Amino acid sequence: MKTKLLVLSIIAGSLVSGTVHADTIRIATEGAYPPFNYIDESGELKGFDVDIAKALCAEMEADCEIVAQAWDGIIPGLVTGRYDAIVASMSITEKRKEAVNFTRPYYQVGAALVAPVDSDIAFEADKLDGKVIGVQRATTYANLLDGEYPQATVNTYDTVENHNLDLQSGRLDGVVGQAVLMQEWIDENANGAYEIKGEPVLNVAYIGEGAGIAINKDDPELLEQFDEALVTIMENGVYDDISAKYFSFSIRPQ
Repeated sequence: MKTKLLVLSIIAGSLVSGTVHADTIRIATEGAYPPFNYIDESGELKGFDVDIAKALCAEMEADCEIVAQAWDGIIPGLVTGRYDAIVASMSITEKRKEAVNFTRPYYQVGAALVAPVDSDIAFEADKLDGKVIGVQRATTYANLLDGEYPQATVNTYDTVENHNLDLQSGRLDGVVGQAVLMQEWIDENANGAYEIKGEPVLNVAYIGEGAGIAINKDDPELLEQFDEALVTIMENGVYDDISAKYFSFSIRPQ
């Protein structure tokens, strides 16, 4: 069966209820979370999530329809049968597991250490010894530094922007934050002076399981199909090719 992808943009979550054809898998994404999912200037759904959804449909040899759905209504829409799956960078949480089933994680964004390009600092205990590191307070990343890297001197800030300013002023040896956001800052503001040091840290105890594909609880067969397709694209190189289009580092889940 040739894979067919129909991309529809549904404004403000106004999806029209209807019966999903048995031979079509309807997939919802948000369309407002670049670079993972967004609507481009031509009205097309784009992004990492969208490309992953297309790759999974191709692997399953399934006809798929991808729709944009406002975040607030995305789980209710799945539960009521407006679509069959959600591929929208949805974090796997115990609360959400009460309403839907999740596949294995398909990505996990780690904590990244950003520092000047000429620095020999690294996200390792001995390399952080005595270094002054900035981080946004009351975050996963602050907890990670406190719990796993006590050798560092940690300065906390109310915003990511403020610790980045202190990094640029030379008051900090490095900053730690969400890898995608840190890479965006480097690309847009750093003028080639800063870089992510090594691979982002993926510590499940602090970072969490990652993002999964949500499936209706009454469709275990579809859940199994998505899981099997995920394993395949992660093994055959398709996943890595898609990831490399958007990220300069690995977001593979541990």
